[in-house]
Amino acid sequence: MATDFPAEIKALRTTMDTVRGVTDLDTLRAQITDLEQQSGAPDLWDDPEHAQQVTSKLSRANAELERVETMDQRIDDLEVLVEMAQEENDADTLAEAEKELTDLHKAVGELEVRTLLAGEYDQREAVVTIRAGAGGVDAADFAEMLMRMYLRWAERHGYPTKVMDTSYAEEAGLKSATFEVNVPYAYGNLSVEAGTHRLVRISPFDNQGRRQTSFAAVEVVPLIEQTDSIEIPDNELKIDVFRSSGPGGQSVNTTDSAVRMTHIPTGTVVSMQNEKSQIQNRAAALRVMQSRLLLIRQQQEAAEKKELAGDIKASWGDQMRSYVLHPYQMVKDLRTEHEVGKTDAVFDGDIDDFMEAGIRWKRNQEKANAEG
Repeated sequence: MATDFPAEIKALRTTMDTVRGVTDLDTLRAQITDLEQQSGAPDLWDDPEHAQQVTSKLSRANAELERVETMDQRIDDLEVLVEMAQEENDADTLAEAEKELTDLHKAVGELEVRTLLAGEYDQREAVVTIRAGAGGVDAADFAEMLMRMYLRWAERHGYPTKVMDTSYAEEAGLKSATFEVNVPYAYGNLSVEAGTHRLVRISPFDNQGRRQTSFAAVEVVPLIEQTDSIEIPDNELKIDVFRSSGPGGQSVNTTDSAVRMTHIPTGTVVSMQNEKSQIQNRAAALRVMQSRLLLIRQQQEAAEKKELAGDIKASWGDQMRSYVLHPYQMVKDLRTEHEVGKTDAVFDGDIDDFMEAGIRWKRNQEKANAEG
């Protein structure tokens, strides 16, 4: 069946109308003008921290504006390309237009999802913690598989990451790991990955070749910023130091540089051992602790407003995604019903479709709760 280009292009433009409405380009342009004036101030770098904030905000705002304007231009160019192909009855040009239409649908869809990330902390960078759950050595191995999956996802997009802490299990895999994804909107995208993940497979650690089910928990919090008012009194923190170690008990260094920080009122625990000194690990632990407490505060405020108990993860159920490698291969999100059969691709970081479905699902849930 021949592609109905006018209808397809009209649909793309309708979606872009929505994107522009949410993005508010006039406000964005005014923000860019203001930030450009600030960045041109002769005394800007007298305060390097403030200067970095200004230049980062300007870069993000320009990128946001360019993203929308470029998409509009691509749709206009596609319309011209289709007219040329049809006038000259050029099959090659028409095939080129078909490909560009497919690419545009994907790009506009991603941009539309980006506009759904309008939560208070969605624009933030993210801190991700993965913990092995029930399932023994298989769960520890699964935790390491998930960590690789997210790091590969970030690598695919060119997003910088920083591993902050890794606690290795005795036989294989990880007890837990914490890493940052240092790019705007990392929290908005990754927040839908929070919850309990379930793996079903023939265990490589079972000499009888039996099928095993194991679990791992993923926690995602927004990275703390200097403007956040999260002050933690010293008497609410318990600090323990210990020696960093790697896989198999190998010593990373010979000093007690690793730090375990406990927030006594909430019982929140953060461990850091990947920095070179105790001072650096302590600073990193405090930043992650503040990030977690910031999210806890947000969840408490949301719960009070909606008169709901618990945090958002509890509403998703204990198991949010299943990875089945035997007797068949399938990864399925239990909230959105999105599923794929290419498990190797998923574990290699191909999870954008899961995130997009999760973001749409989450916003629909929030809308339903607000209307209810």
